[in-house]
Amino acid sequence: MDFQFPVTPPAFNVMVKPAGPLCNLDCTYCYYLEKKNIFTGTQGQKLESDLLELFIKDYIDSQKVDTVSFVWQGGEPALLGVDYYKKAVELQKKYAGKKKIENNFQTNGTLLTDEFCSFFKENNFLVGLSIDGPRHLHDHYRLDKKGEPSWERVMEGVRRLQKHNVDFNTLTVVNRETAKHPLEIYRFLKDIGSRFMQFLPVVERTSAVGSDNGMKLVHQGFRGDANITKWSVLPGQYGKFMTDIFDQWVREDVGRYYVQLFDVTLANWVGAPPGLCVFSQECGTAAVMEHNGDVYSCDHFVYEDHLLGNIRNLSFSEMMAQPRQAMFGQDKKSGLSSACKSCSFRFACNGDCPKHRFAPDPGGEGNISYLCEGYKHFFSHVKPYMDYMASELKAKRAPANVMRWIKNREEAKKPAKPSIGRNEPCPCGSGRKFKHCHWGTDETQLKMLIMNTQNKSL
Repeated sequence: MDFQFPVTPPAFNVMVKPAGPLCNLDCTYCYYLEKKNIFTGTQGQKLESDLLELFIKDYIDSQKVDTVSFVWQGGEPALLGVDYYKKAVELQKKYAGKKKIENNFQTNGTLLTDEFCSFFKENNFLVGLSIDGPRHLHDHYRLDKKGEPSWERVMEGVRRLQKHNVDFNTLTVVNRETAKHPLEIYRFLKDIGSRFMQFLPVVERTSAVGSDNGMKLVHQGFRGDANITKWSVLPGQYGKFMTDIFDQWVREDVGRYYVQLFDVTLANWVGAPPGLCVFSQECGTAAVMEHNGDVYSCDHFVYEDHLLGNIRNLSFSEMMAQPRQAMFGQDKKSGLSSACKSCSFRFACNGDCPKHRFAPDPGGEGNISYLCEGYKHFFSHVKPYMDYMASELKAKRAPANVMRWIKNREEAKKPAKPSIGRNEPCPCGSGRKFKHCHWGTDETQLKMLIMNTQNKSL
C-alpha cells in the first residue's frame, strides 16, 4: 500500500486525562495505573489552569466541524473536584464561537456528589460509569487502594445520577471472571437504568522482565517474552459472553437498549461507518493527552515510541498531521495478515484493534487478533439476525422488526396441535371432553399419553 501524505483530519478525538493515571481505586486489571511511572519527573498530577485553557482553545480551533466533543477520562477525573470542570466549561464557552460543545465524563462513580451530578445535569454532560455488574462480580477486581470493595460506593453514585436525571451509560470490563456471567450482568445493568452499554474485553500481557521504568504491561509490538495476564478474558469466553447477551437482546430489547458491539456490527453489515476505531478499516483519529500536555497516538499506546509531542510546543493540527500518526492509522489496514484478508468476516471487524494483534497467523504471515476466535463465533452466530436487520434498514424500516420476525419463525416451528374437536371425547380415555382434559397438550405429548393409556388397558 502506498503511503498517503497526511493532512489534518477535519475532526478527530483527543481524550484528555486531567488527573493523569491517578485513581482512588486499584483495579487489578487496569492498564493505566502503571503509567504513573512515565510521569515521575512532572510536577503534580493535574492539568494546570494555563495548560487547561491552551488545550480547550486549541482543541476547539482544530476541529473543522460544527460539534466538538470533549472526553474527560483518567485515572479518575473526579479527583479534581467539580470546581475544576466548572472552570473548564467557562473556557469552552469562551472559545466555542458558533460551535456546539459536548462533554463526556468517564468515572468509576465513587466520588460523585450531589453537586457534581447537579453540574452534570445543568451542563448536559454524558456520564460513562465503570461498573462490572452485581456486587460479587464487580468487587472481584475493582478494589480501592486499601483493598476494600467499591461496589456500594459506585451504587451510591448511580443513585445520585438517577436523582438528578443525569444521562449515563455503562462501561463493563469483560474479564476472566465476569465472562462467566453474561445474562446476570446484562439484567443487572438494565435494572440500574443503563440503556447504553459497552462491554470492553480486557486483554493484557506482561513481560517476563520489567522495563527500566518499572512498567510490565506491553503493547502489541513487543517482541520479548510476554504472557497473558490471569485476568484477561479468553477468546472463546468473550465470544460466548457476547452471543449470550445478543440472544436475549435480539428477542426482547432491540430499540430499547443499545449495546455498542451490536450497533457497530450492524453498521458494518450495511456498509456504514461503524463509529468505533476498533472496527474501522483505519484508525489514528483518536489520540490521548496526559495531564502534562503530552499527546500520544492512542489511549492504548501511551509509550515513548508513540509520543506525538506536547501541546505547549505543537498544536493538535500539527500533531495529528504528522506522517507517523498517519502511518499508525493506515497500518491497521495495510498490516492485515493473510488470514484476516481472506476471512469472510473481515468487513465486520477489520482485524480488531492493533493492540490485540499479537497472536500468530495460522498461515505464518504476520499476526492476528488474540480475540479472533471469539469474534468469529460472535459474527457467525449473529449473521442471520444482522442480515435481516440490514435488509430492514435498506428498506427504511426499523431494525426492531427483527423481534417479530424471530417470534414468527419460532412459532412456525412449534408442532401443530392434534386435529381433534374441542367438544369431542378426549382420546386419552378419560370420558371428558377434549377441551376440559388435554386441550393445549402438544401432539407428541398427546400421542405418548394415548399410547400409555392403551398399554395399560391391555
